[in-house]
Amino acid sequence: MPSFDHSIDQEFAVPFVHRLRVTDEVAGDDFNTLAELLIAGESSKARVLLVGETSLAQKVGQLGDRLKTDARIDLVSDPYLVEGGEGLKNGENTLRRLLDLVNNNGLDRRSYIVAVGGGAMLDAVGFAAAIAHRGIRLIRLPSTVLAQADSGVGVKNAINYFDKKNWIGSFAVPWAVINDTSLLQSLPDRDYFSGFSEAVKVSLLKDRDGFEWLCKNADAIRRRDPEVGKRAILDSCLLHLKHITEGGDPFEMLEARPLDFGHWSAHRLEPLTQYKIRHGEAVAIGVAIDCLYSSMKFDFPESDALTVCDALMSMGMNLWHESIYPIDRLMQGLEEFRQHLGGRLTITMLKQVGEPINVHEIDTVVMTRAIEKLATIAKPS
Repeated sequence: MPSFDHSIDQEFAVPFVHRLRVTDEVAGDDFNTLAELLIAGESSKARVLLVGETSLAQKVGQLGDRLKTDARIDLVSDPYLVEGGEGLKNGENTLRRLLDLVNNNGLDRRSYIVAVGGGAMLDAVGFAAAIAHRGIRLIRLPSTVLAQADSGVGVKNAINYFDKKNWIGSFAVPWAVINDTSLLQSLPDRDYFSGFSEAVKVSLLKDRDGFEWLCKNADAIRRRDPEVGKRAILDSCLLHLKHITEGGDPFEMLEARPLDFGHWSAHRLEPLTQYKIRHGEAVAIGVAIDCLYSSMKFDFPESDALTVCDALMSMGMNLWHESIYPIDRLMQGLEEFRQHLGGRLTITMLKQVGEPINVHEIDTVVMTRAIEKLATIAKPS
């Protein structure tokens, strides 16, 4: 009898299209940008569930009216409003309500969920869209600087569980992302400012010229100069999109997650504060800590590390929170980060702006010194 080799490893690739649009008033003159995304290639009406944050009820209502009166679109119910913020992700209550809506309205894989809100809300709605029927088309309309500059264009969705951030989640490419500038107009200063921490982060990893431009324009960002803000958000979004679509390991199959620079402490700090601290604020602190650590451990220029701290504070961000102490409690974030990655610890640090490195061990003595250094820079006296 002939023998057969039953060990077969066959590589394959699945093509994805990432659609990014930038508009000034999606519920007004730019509505057709959304409509074209919904009806492209469809022979029947596009069936749509609209979900939005309660703080955006007026804007979501206007968008719902446009969807309802468009003959090409079937808005399956009145807009469904949810509270924004990280509390939305804590547990499965909102997730279950969203799944009920999908089921009760008979949505299928060729239907759409249009989600208008901040990063936490998009995370939860995106997870519901990803697991219902193994995937319903999701169109994100991020309503915060942080989401427009970073997470809105990403491929990750999650809710928090076991008091750990993003413990249950999925990878799913959104059908489209629309960054609409009008959605940012009503943002409180705190939410507006803190969103630019991710722009600083990605420029440190990938773009020295962009980093220097952000530092020069930090005060303009704090003044909410519309043109400066719009450019900073778009530049950040495009750097994140390029990383995702051009071989940057979007589904995190490898050990390293360079776009999570500064996040090991940020993800720990958020639950330590019962999520009273914004994600962008936590990331700003984490980026500052890891820049200072990189300067002490990997010869990242101290002048650049201090410039990072100064730029983040000039943009309106506070780089200290009392929950950083005790430091050993914060350090537990390293083990949580390792578990989340799966395997050995891999943390991205910096040798130069635009020159990241991956390390597998953290010198806790030096890290403590870096955090104490940040205290001298940013802790209120």
